Amino acid sequence: MRHWQRSDDRPPDDRRGYHHGNLKEALIEAARGFIAERGLFGFTLVDAAKLVGVTPAALYRHFRGRDALVAEVAFRGFTQLAERLARALSGSGAPLERFTRMGEAYLDFAEKEPGYYAAMFAAGAAEAVRPARAAPEGRTGSPFDLLVEALERTFPDGFGSVDRRFLALEVWALSHGIATLAASGHLPAGPGLPAKHELLRAGVLALVHGAGAKK
Repeated sequence: MRHWQRSDDRPPDDRRGYHHGNLKEALIEAARGFIAERGLFGFTLVDAAKLVGVTPAALYRHFRGRDALVAEVAFRGFTQLAERLARALSGSGAPLERFTRMGEAYLDFAEKEPGYYAAMFAAGAAEAVRPARAAPEGRTGSPFDLLVEALERTFPDGFGSVDRRFLALEVWALSHGIATLAASGHLPAGPGLPAKHELLRAGVLALVHGAGAKK
């Protein structure tokens, strides 16, 4: 984990050791690192304060408590994930190819950003970040919104009586399930078994084609 360095050797003091705004970012990064290394409940506010070199009381200038800090990590995670999914959706290739590429981006994010990912799906995190997830006009929406948008672009004729939102939820659930199994080491591997990206691609295609058959 990255240890934060002060610019001089003065005693830790949040009023002198950080310019305005730097302490909050340092705390978020510290929490993200702790979650990635130790798990969601593997750190305390005291741990975060020690890592960035301030007193525990200094943290309360930015966060009401540990849950608020984790919620901010979760919000940053949802924002970054949405940006990656948006890039996949707007990339080159046929619409269906771009749609399946979003799944690959999702799995890669879960693997490479375990601190963000664990915080995003912590109990209570969804309620904590939902108000902030409403994107301003012209900005990236939530991962769910992007999935619905991708289905609209990929299958403009729709799926008959099947609501695109229902299908988007199924795709998200499949993606999250595979990512969670892979992260915990419970995704079976071996001769004849697909890798996680292949598994997700096959599952997504089965879902969308199955929905199309119900038209």
